[in-house]
Amino acid sequence: MKDKFNFLKNSSVKSMFVTYAIVIVAYLVMEALMFTGSVNYLLMDLLVPLCVYSIVAIGLCLCVGYLGELSLGHAGFMCIGAFTSATFSSLTKEFISNEIVAFLLAFVIGTIFAGLFGFLIGIPVLRLRGDYLAIVTLAFGEIIKNIINVLFIGKDSKGIHVAIVDPDALKMEADGKYIINGAKGISGTPHLSNFTIGVILILISLFIVYNLVHSRSGRAVMAIRDNRIAAESVGLNVTGYKLMAFSISAAIAGAGGVLYAHNLSTLTATPANFGYNMSIMILVFVVLGGMRSFRGSIIAAVLLTMLPEMLRGLSDYRMLIYSVVLIAMMLFNWSPKFKELRSKYAGVFKRNKKSKEAV
Repeated sequence: MKDKFNFLKNSSVKSMFVTYAIVIVAYLVMEALMFTGSVNYLLMDLLVPLCVYSIVAIGLCLCVGYLGELSLGHAGFMCIGAFTSATFSSLTKEFISNEIVAFLLAFVIGTIFAGLFGFLIGIPVLRLRGDYLAIVTLAFGEIIKNIINVLFIGKDSKGIHVAIVDPDALKMEADGKYIINGAKGISGTPHLSNFTIGVILILISLFIVYNLVHSRSGRAVMAIRDNRIAAESVGLNVTGYKLMAFSISAAIAGAGGVLYAHNLSTLTATPANFGYNMSIMILVFVVLGGMRSFRGSIIAAVLLTMLPEMLRGLSDYRMLIYSVVLIAMMLFNWSPKFKELRSKYAGVFKRNKKSKEAV
């Protein structure tokens, strides 16, 4: 019987199950608190955004931590997933009455489009390294946002019309309506996302990335990250593996965008939603949570999203406390002294555990 559970002794497998357990327990606790009316409306409004940021942070953690490439364009992939799925939902809401089917189709379309753009962008971009790659991916995110802001899509009895910059070029009939109205974005997107769907998408994202990094392909990606020349010398397809990991990372970011789009009645491509600051914020989640820790990225995303709202009453000191917490988390995760202290106490804990088992 013990042999059946030997796989749980593997530290990476244990870590994976602990992450799943934390997400599920957190979900059950929040559901219980909401059922008893112990959660205020402010926190309830934050639940879906918390899931969105966690999903996108998981995708970026795969790119930065395991692929070893600094991407500042994941807000752009999130934008692609959000707008393609919201456009599909707006066009089909009169024909698809089942909300589950409608969301699943929108989710598939948004995720595929984001992954496809990740693949297309990755072909030229992944030839670059370091700061150059970061700058190009940042430019991609800004280009996507600006294109959405000048894009007009309308629908009338004759079909779908598309125009750039000039909405009069649509030439719609009187019965026509805008789907995407330039800088005004998309209005009337069906509200299909909720906290439960968000948690399910987090678990699906974790399942995908954990299975990837523990697979042969994942080991190849990490070998390329550690030493590209050595990986090429043993015959690994460097370009293929990097494109695969980057595309999956972009698709996960797009999935977060789908969830984000279907939580809002009006979706706009503003800098606050999909701009440079969003990309940097997601990167902060990954860095503070641990470059190769999906669990840490989720925890950092939740804490750093909730903290400003919890401190809103302290208007004069809110950002000061937020900054201090950021610095403290950075020191705790990356300071050599704190690393040494953590490893020391981890060693003491393991020795105590072994001594108890021996007794």
